[in-house]
Amino acid sequence: MIDFNTLLELLQAPAQLTWQMSVMILAGGLLIYLGVAKEYEPVLLIPIGFGAILTNLPLTGIAGEHGLLGILYNAGITTELFPLLIFIGVGAMTDFGPLFENPKMALLGAAGQLGIFGTLMLALTLGFDLREAGSIGIIGAIDGPTAIFVSAKLAPHLLGPIAVAAYSYMSLVPIIQPPVMRLLTTDAERKVRMPYTQREISRATRVLFPIVVTIIVSLIAPAASPLIATLMFGNLLRESGVVQRLSDAAQNEIANVTTIFLGLAIGSTMTGGDFLRADTLLILGMGLLAFVLDTAGGVLFGKLLYILSNKQFNPLIGAAGISAFPMSARIVQRLGQEYDFENFLLMHAMGANTAGQLGSVIAGSVVLTLIMGMG
Repeated sequence: MIDFNTLLELLQAPAQLTWQMSVMILAGGLLIYLGVAKEYEPVLLIPIGFGAILTNLPLTGIAGEHGLLGILYNAGITTELFPLLIFIGVGAMTDFGPLFENPKMALLGAAGQLGIFGTLMLALTLGFDLREAGSIGIIGAIDGPTAIFVSAKLAPHLLGPIAVAAYSYMSLVPIIQPPVMRLLTTDAERKVRMPYTQREISRATRVLFPIVVTIIVSLIAPAASPLIATLMFGNLLRESGVVQRLSDAAQNEIANVTTIFLGLAIGSTMTGGDFLRADTLLILGMGLLAFVLDTAGGVLFGKLLYILSNKQFNPLIGAAGISAFPMSARIVQRLGQEYDFENFLLMHAMGANTAGQLGSVIAGSVVLTLIMGMG
């Protein structure tokens, strides 16, 4: 028979389940639903959602210092190891060929970072200090590893909502971007056809590119050298052509295992007591604004190129100047074909999208270096 004391012990955990924990468990379930039913970045949202559920279950100890989630957080987030390993995989997956073939797309990659600096200024206006504002602004990179790396250095106490915002909004690219793109462009602009001419890019150029970029960016922004170095190292594995096994491992085994651990660790930060606060909800709102500003900045710069090119440039391509690779490029292609089924914008958009991937890392490096330089 179960005595009274044993029964009390069995009921202790349910009794300590607060409404905040319950809400965050439901939030974790929502993220899993979006990943499974809607297929919004399931490789990210499913681990994050499950981690959020686990960390809000009382008395399990799983999120404590010696629990599974605590160990993952200390080993991979506090040390910044996980985002850097992810960047090696991203670099190995990225083909900068479309950018080499059309270098002016680099301008769209720069314009697509408008949300970082616009949101940073807004956060300062709303009373956040400089380090917090820089961490919030970096959500506008639309790049989870960059957001984690920068916020872990500048404002680790805000890492949870910043990481969740960055990854959640990345998964919502198909929902967030099209309304902004439609609002800022006309039918005539959306129907502009851009012929694609493929140029041969030498192997030497492809191999030298990651090395040169690493050296230049590291000299300009040394504090953030690990960001660009790991991204470019992964790309060097890809482009060298002689270490296919390492390139495949970076793209698959390393990236997949790290993504699981990273997602669970991010989910562990979504505790009810810390997450359900006014400033957290404000951060999530500013993250959405940053995404909208990024998209608007890219499209508006695309409209400028449309004018300067005598109406030969499709402004929709500007929306791909963010780091959500390759989702954003696919959205440009899909939206363009809604207005002209035979209009093929994908390769142009891929050039802007790879520029956005590189631009987000450089922008994050600049923000980190400037703010840390100010003390």
